[in-house]
Amino acid sequence: MDIRRRNNVTVTGRADGPVLLLAHGFGCDQNMWRLVAPTLAENCRLVLFDYVGSGRADPSAWDEQRYSSLDGYAQDVLEICEELDLREVTFVGHSVSAMVGVLAAAKAPERISRLVMVAPSPRYIDDDGYRGGFSAEDIEELLESLESNYLGWSAAMAPVIMGNADRPELGEELTASFCATDPDMARVFARTTFLSDSRADLKTVTAATLVLECQQDVIAPREVGAYVRDTIPGSRLVTLEAIGHCPQLSAPQATAEAITDFLRAA
Repeated sequence: MDIRRRNNVTVTGRADGPVLLLAHGFGCDQNMWRLVAPTLAENCRLVLFDYVGSGRADPSAWDEQRYSSLDGYAQDVLEICEELDLREVTFVGHSVSAMVGVLAAAKAPERISRLVMVAPSPRYIDDDGYRGGFSAEDIEELLESLESNYLGWSAAMAPVIMGNADRPELGEELTASFCATDPDMARVFARTTFLSDSRADLKTVTAATLVLECQQDVIAPREVGAYVRDTIPGSRLVTLEAIGHCPQLSAPQATAEAITDFLRAA
């Protein structure tokens, strides 16, 4: 299989720079990184891609069983690394992709040596001693609404997820991104995302890790950022002056600067 075509892989930036592999979250594609890419590309080699079922990835490669687990998405990441022979990569994962990066780094630490987690959540459902932000009933209702009327759900939820009500164009962009995703594939990715529990996986992380959170985020509240920092030994937590779940769109300069500072320190 042509991995580059399957995942719509694009490479830009400095050919001799450190490699950043940018991974989008649910309902998105690599276009979500376009506002941070120019700054990062000044000193880094950027590898961007779309997960199968998203963006311009090859829909014929879709396999519901494979992508019903975060391991399936992690396998995509590793196959891209192998295809491009990437090593000592800094994996930048947004939202659920932060956990995909954790899984990929555990399987191939020689390829992924650093992690940047943008608005991560290892578990969205509250548990004893853990606040994920949602009850089990909340998540089941969210998934039922998504599955019964995906376009309507996207129009209602995307602006809430994005936040920044004073900048409606951001919510409109996320809505368009959600609506461009095949509903059946989105249904699988949504269940994989919102029912996942990667808390135990965090304890296995040995890669240098930066955790980026926003001041207000309905998907990943501040307690989640603190939990991730406290669970990954030696990780660093930075709270961006940003609102919503997509700081790479709402606060691109602050996001790019935080990643650049992390790379300099590393």
